[in-house]
This record gives sequence, C-alpha cells and structure tokens, in this order.
Amino acid sequence: MSTNTILIKTTSSDNVGIVANALGLSEGTVLQDGIILSQYVPSGHKVALCDIAFGEKIIRYAQTIGFANKLIKKGEWIDESKMSLPNPPDLKFISLPDAFESKIEPLEGYTFEGYRNSDGSVGTKNVLGITTSVQCVAGLTEHLVKKIKQELLPLYPNVDDVVALNHTYGCGVAINAPAAIVPIRTIQNIATNPNFGGGIMVIGLGCEKLRPETLLPQKKEGVATDSDAYSSITYMQDDSFHGFNDMVDGIMKTAETHLKSLNKRKRETCPASDLVVGMQCGGSDAFSGLTANPAAGFATDLIVRAGGSVMFSEVTEVRDAVHLLVPRTINSSVGSALLDEMKWYDEYLLQGQVDRSANTTPGNKLGGLSTIVEKALGSIIKSGTSPIVDVLGPGEKIRKKGLSFAATPASDFVCGTLQLASGMNMHVFMTGRGTPYGLSMVPVIKVGSNSTLSQRWFDLIDLDAGQIATGKKSIEEMGWELFLLILDVASGKKKVACDILGLHNDLVLFNPGPLT
Repeated sequence: MSTNTILIKTTSSDNVGIVANALGLSEGTVLQDGIILSQYVPSGHKVALCDIAFGEKIIRYAQTIGFANKLIKKGEWIDESKMSLPNPPDLKFISLPDAFESKIEPLEGYTFEGYRNSDGSVGTKNVLGITTSVQCVAGLTEHLVKKIKQELLPLYPNVDDVVALNHTYGCGVAINAPAAIVPIRTIQNIATNPNFGGGIMVIGLGCEKLRPETLLPQKKEGVATDSDAYSSITYMQDDSFHGFNDMVDGIMKTAETHLKSLNKRKRETCPASDLVVGMQCGGSDAFSGLTANPAAGFATDLIVRAGGSVMFSEVTEVRDAVHLLVPRTINSSVGSALLDEMKWYDEYLLQGQVDRSANTTPGNKLGGLSTIVEKALGSIIKSGTSPIVDVLGPGEKIRKKGLSFAATPASDFVCGTLQLASGMNMHVFMTGRGTPYGLSMVPVIKVGSNSTLSQRWFDLIDLDAGQIATGKKSIEEMGWELFLLILDVASGKKKVACDILGLHNDLVLFNPGPLT
C-alpha cells in the first residue's frame, strides 16, 4: 500500500474499504494486496476489495448493506447505483433478551457547574422561555422577544437569553385524536425543560383548542417548590387590553417579574450524573460511522458510567440495525418497547406510501452513504456499548438514568425538538456534510466527522473528530475530549459555535394526527 493512501476497512469480514484521503484517490492508485483502482474514487466512498458477483452481499461493519445489482470488479468504486437494498430485519424473528443486571464500571469525580431546580433537575443555561398555545400568537412572541432583549435583558446579567417557543400547533387540529398526544405532550414537556428554571410564560390567543393552562409546568406531589419559580398565562383576547401596545406593555411587566426571579439563580457544583445529553447526527457521511459517532458513543459510555443520562433517537436510522440493539436492552419489556416503536413507524411510513429508504438524502450519497442500511449501522454507533434501560415514545419525558432510546423521526429539527421535550440539558450533534443546526434553549456541540469540513467550517464546528480517520487521535482520545467539552459547555466555561453566531433552528413538532 502506498504511504499516501488511506483506506479504512471497518471489520475483517468487510469486502469494501472507505477512501479517507481528503481529495479521494485517482485511477491507477495501488492499494494493499496489490488492488489497483480502476477509476477515481471520492473521499468517503467505497472500493471493492474483491470481485463481487451479481446478487452477492456488499458488507460493511460486518453487516450486509446491499446486494450487487451487477458484477463489481475488485478496485471498482461502489456507489448506490450498483447496489440494491436488502429487506429490513423482520421484527417478528428478533429474540427478546432475558433480564440481566448490567455491571458498569463507575466513573467518579466529574462535575459541572449547573443551575439546580426544585424538582432535582439541573439546567446548563438560565433562560426565560415564552411558549405559545397556538401558532396564531407567534408574531406577538417574536415582537416580545426582540423588545425584551433590547430593553430588559441587559438589566439581568445572570439570565442568558429569552426565547420564544413557537410552534405550528394549537388549533385547526383534531385535538382529541389518539395521535394528538404526541404534539401536545411535546409542547407540555418542552415547557418543563431544566434550562427554564421551573417556570414559563405562556401566551395564548383565547379561542384555541389547545388551552394555555394545560401547558403550565405541573408541580409534582411531594416535591419542594421554589417560591421564586413560577409560571404565568396571558391571553391576547383578554378584554382588559386596550390596543396592541397596551397588551405588549402588560406582558413586558410580567416578563420583568420572571427575569427578576431567574436573575437570582446561581450556578453550583453538580455531579456529572445530572447530565441529560441528547445524541443526534445530521448531514451524515461515510466518515460519521468511523469517527464522530464512535467518539460520541465513547462519550455516551463515560456519561452513563458517571451516572448520567443519554438518549439517542431517529427511528429510520435505527430500523435496519435494531437486531443489534435489542440484545442490549435490559429486559424483555424494554426490548419489546423498542420493537414496538419500529413497528409503529413502519406502519406510519406505509400510510404515507413510502418506506425507510426515503431517509437517505442526496448529501448522504455524495458523502459515500449508499443505502439507509449503511447509514443506520453508522448511526447507532453513537449509542456506545451501554445497556439500553428505557424506550421513550415521541415527546415523552426521560424516566431513568442511563441510556434511553427516544423514538423520533430522523429529521434534524424534529428530532431536536423532541429530545428537548424529553428533558435534555446538553445536545451533541455529529455532522459530515455540514449544517448550521442549533437550538437556542440548550447548548449544541457540533462534531465534524471529517477534517476537511471541520477546517473549512472552523467557526461552525466545535470539535474535529476527523482526526480519527487520519490516525492523529484514537476514538478513546476523542471520546474523552468530547466528554470534557460537554462538562465545560454545561458549566458555561465554553460557548458553542451556534450560540456565538446566534444560529438557532425553529422548533418543529412531530404531528402524526389529522388537521381539521
């Protein structure tokens, strides 16, 4: 093998290798075992390491990612045009595990500086949240946020931000349809995110189906309350308001009361067990499963060992690898719940006359991911090796410490919205193609899967995991670096790129229910 070529083979049983050279490899390049490239192969794309006959398996990660739809010669570039998609794992034939007691080596002594709430949760930001009961009032909340930031926020230095939790739900919907529970509990649970300090402002119109009072954070019975944390409701249709400016002035006074309360909050030393981290990937490429996701998986295991909570998601990016995850669930109930989420989503996609193959994007394919199977096998690596202790439905609140699967669509902004509802106080987002994705409510650490992207987007990417592909750093080294970065960002010692630049996505609800 020439010293200037880098070809990555994930397991000994793979019959393809991934070109890791930033500029790709040219026709005639000699690889290991005397393999000669028959054509130019771009960075991140697959090379056949042997002749693959028509109908034979194409193997990466020791799993079948497709079948050759023509004879593929050794040294040939393999892209999606030369592959047919295998069937997904048959859910009926995946065996459920017996209950077992997981033995995890504890990781002690790691802390961060967070904002502890009266319910025991911990915030990593100190944010005034203004949620809406219906999209009709979004114009008002946007106006209010701008005005509060200009006139009030500078007076309260301990408050990090004020954000409008606008969404597209609330009226013109079948509010009692079974599937309506998904968007409703998502909005309700976002309002209880730890970064809002136990209180929220709710602004409603007054005539909507989703009643504003149902969105207030509910105090748990037997849990001490913080007298400084409270919530408020304002109706635009309130008869006491005389004109728009009078309405704004009244809400500004309410906002100032909230800000005074939030300004009293102080960071205190909290154990790493108070972390609730959402792991997500978007704009993935062939390096995602080799660098960024394995590093995130290593960090996941560290957080779990420290007693913290991690969730991974994206059903269509789990579906083709679910047979590898069910054996990691702690008992048959959790395993069955995981399979149930896969089945529900299969049926949901079928109603829309598509299947999980609709997931892969043009960018994924340009980055070397030929099929959803290949994408899924690389995606689940961010879950590490820890036991899966629970499965959450879309928008459900996290219930247990450890690793949970939170069922969500794979769409970046929908997944992020649902993980926010599940209670994450830190977000880690891996990308290979690049995306400006960010959330205003929770810090989002962006991890680049290849150094070309990380260097080109030097002020958008927080951590370059591409160093793993070139051998500069190991997965373990990069995993520890990510774990320590999570603690620093959670403590407010470091600021993520999307917060520095003010790049934040809108909240996007998952609404499988009908509109009326």
